[in-house]
Amino acid sequence: MIVETPHGPAEVVLDRPDDEPRGLLVLGHGAGGGIEAPDLLAAVAAAPGLVAARVLQPYRVAGRKAPPRAPQLDEAWACVLAELTALFPGVPQVHGGRSSGARVACRGAVVAEPRPVGVLALAFPLLAPARKDGTRPDRSPEIDAVDDAGIPVLAVSGGRDRFGVPPTAAHREVVTVSGDHSLRAQGPVRAAVERWLRLVSTNPCQSTD
Repeated sequence: MIVETPHGPAEVVLDRPDDEPRGLLVLGHGAGGGIEAPDLLAAVAAAPGLVAARVLQPYRVAGRKAPPRAPQLDEAWACVLAELTALFPGVPQVHGGRSSGARVACRGAVVAEPRPVGVLALAFPLLAPARKDGTRPDRSPEIDAVDDAGIPVLAVSGGRDRFGVPPTAAHREVVTVSGDHSLRAQGPVRAAVERWLRLVSTNPCQSTD
């Protein structure tokens, strides 16, 4: 599926259930990676009964590895969400992704319409790579904003992730599995995501508006 955005076409791979879908899981990829990342495939496998949509950002469709600035990523993501909402109207949505894609999902969740019932943050990079002066910008405000909005979050990280692991919060569950930022432990990732998806689908969050 191709979705036109102001920054070029995005590609969406849809995994559909045999029966009428009971939800929609939308997933974004890491900065230099793609939609075949092990943790994204584990999340798709953990979502029986849901449509799973893996989103390839326009810069990756164009063959570039370096991502553009956040506003471009966010705008393309919003275009894809609008298209998917029109294609699957009225079903609960869970937004998520790995690394950079998790950041995009977090930023988008607090302004999305309809609001997602949950956000899945795989390998959320809590700390940016070190600058020349040794400082590492803190990205926690992006995931904290989702918690502040009352939207349930599942953060799954490798215990040796060099970018850090988000702490638990009022509406945030954190699961650490064996491994690093690549999150290749598909079995544990799938188990954590599957259990959490059952919870958010039966107890969807209420809008705070």
